[in-house]
Amino acid sequence: MRTVAASRCTLEPLVAAHAHEMFQVLSDPAIYEFENAPPPSEEWLRLRYGRLESRGPADGTQRWLNWVVRLADGRLAGYVQATVLADGTSYVAYELGSRFWRQGIGSSAVRAVLEELRCHYQVHRYVAVLKARNFRSQALLEKLGFSAAAAQEEARHRDSPDERVMVKAADAGTDAA
Repeated sequence: MRTVAASRCTLEPLVAAHAHEMFQVLSDPAIYEFENAPPPSEEWLRLRYGRLESRGPADGTQRWLNWVVRLADGRLAGYVQATVLADGTSYVAYELGSRFWRQGIGSSAVRAVLEELRCHYQVHRYVAVLKARNFRSQALLEKLGFSAAAAQEEARHRDSPDERVMVKAADAGTDAA
């Protein structure tokens, strides 16, 4: 796993040492308007990040790729993650602190990860699962060329009825949307 340059940020492979700064970013209550909750403690987050440094389960059936989003001024803005499956599909997720929304940072970071996945991990299909009410994530994904999954594919990927599944095929040349 390598550092990835994006137009508005740099994506660094996530390690346990990022927990201190990321705890501050992820403690933003606005992030959790539609789902989840902030990490319970910095130590909990450090342990989680330590486990994620393995980059996947011991059986090798998946690759867990996690990057922190570092801005030019040195601050961390959030993260982008991908779970790469053996069939060339990747689940993609992201989270940014609310003070970084609507500045193009999220789309820049996710776009760079999509290109990294296509070029270096042979991913040909991206899947994002989000709460159906999460209009911000839906808009970001649509900007990047994702669209609603067909009913059968949506049923295969979603865990609860209040979720929506969006998909995108990897472009042959570039994912620069």
